[in-house]
Formats: sequence, C-alpha cells, structure tokens
Amino acid sequence: MMLRVSNLSFSYGSQPVLRDIDFSLAPGTLAVILGTNGSGKSTLLKNINRLLKPCNGVVTVDGIDVATMNRHEIARQMGYMPQKSNGVQCSVFEAVLLGRKARLRWDVSRDDLQAVERILDMIGLERLAMRQTTELSGGELQKVVIARALAQEPKVLLLDEPINHLDMCSQLEVMKLLQTITETLSLVSLVVTHDLNSALRFAHQFILLQDGSIFADGGQEVMTAEVIKSVFHVDAVVDKVADVPVVVPLILADSETAVS
Repeated sequence: MMLRVSNLSFSYGSQPVLRDIDFSLAPGTLAVILGTNGSGKSTLLKNINRLLKPCNGVVTVDGIDVATMNRHEIARQMGYMPQKSNGVQCSVFEAVLLGRKARLRWDVSRDDLQAVERILDMIGLERLAMRQTTELSGGELQKVVIARALAQEPKVLLLDEPINHLDMCSQLEVMKLLQTITETLSLVSLVVTHDLNSALRFAHQFILLQDGSIFADGGQEVMTAEVIKSVFHVDAVVDKVADVPVVVPLILADSETAVS
C-alpha cells in the first residue's frame, strides 16, 4: 500500500495555496508536514481526503485515484483527525465505536464490539472504556480520537496537530503511540505539527512546505540548519542529545535578537 500525491495544486478563488505538491509514502511510514503558519499544511491534508477538491493533480491509495471514491469509500481508506474534534458526551467505548460507522451499516455487530475492544487494548485505553469523554485529560482524549480513526480500519491516517496544547508527557505519549501503530499496522500516517523536536524524535519522513510548495522532502538528513533557516526564518543548531536529534533556535534570521 502506498499513498501517492502527484502534482497537486489548490487555490482559494484566485489565491494559490498549494503548488505542484508531489510525494509518496510507503507502508509503515510516519511522515510529518512542517512549515510556518499559512504555508498550506492543513489545506494539504484536506486535499488528500477531498474535503477540499484540488484544482490539479492526483491522489492515489494503492494505485486507486481517490477522486473516484465516494465519501464512504474515502472514510474506509483514510482516518482523519482535524485540529478541533467536536466532542460528544459518551463513554470512551461508544466514542471509538462511532468510528465503525465508516465501515458498516449502523447496526452494531459482535465484530464491531470486538474490533473496538482490540483497539482500546492496543491504544492502552481499556481501563477507561466506560469513562465519559468529558472526564478525560487532553492526552487521553487525543488517544480516543486516534482510536476512533483506527476503528475505520484505514490504510492512511491524516492527523492535524495531534499534540497541540498537550503537556510534554502527553506529547511524547501521543507521538510514540503514532509511531508504534504506524509500524505495527503498516499504515501510512501523515501528521501536521509545529513541534520540530517531536518530529525529529519519532518521524521517518519530513515534508517541509514554504509558500504552498515543497521546499524539502526526505529523512532526517533534510532537517539541516540551512533548511530550518530558509523555511522558518530562524538561525538554529541541529545537534544530538542522548543520540536524539534536537533543534535549538538561536536568533531570528537576519536579526541581532537572540531567541530566549
């Protein structure tokens, strides 16, 4: 299974937002989309699952053009986690069960219940199954949203800022979870994030956007100080701490002001 985006472009009216986006992701790949605000990161996710329709280009999953799929078929192929999820007051089990709606009619079968139990166990939420979603911490709630996306049994996960507003511990837990399920289930996971250090620690592939175009695409080798300066306009050092790459911002590019 492979996700392939070929020559994708998108505009809001006469304003170009994405220009000739081209990349491919193999099974078991956790990829991150990085870039400044307004660079087109969230818009790219919505073009991939056709919440927005590209002006040009093709998106394929397993060689099948997503444009030929209806919404139900797309939901079976792609689990999507927006920046803001509309929460409903229900149990964790019920929230994850809602994800099965993408696969079956809305009559709950034994297979549905067993699938939810497996996912809760995989994510580590089994002890919270009967807890109300309104009683969860931010990190726990993000795991529930991921579990609900997995309940669709998708081939692709699209996640828009899944660690935004989480504390450090929860950020690590969620990113490690995404890395683990991506590798274990041979998924393609595409994550929008602003956290370069979490990305460097857990991701396999890095897609950096600048003004709606891909500036760099590849493994950790593309995350250089020069690329970071060009994309984020910050002078930085990229070094290893405990064998983990980290980005340390120094000063704003072309400025004498140190970043404190």
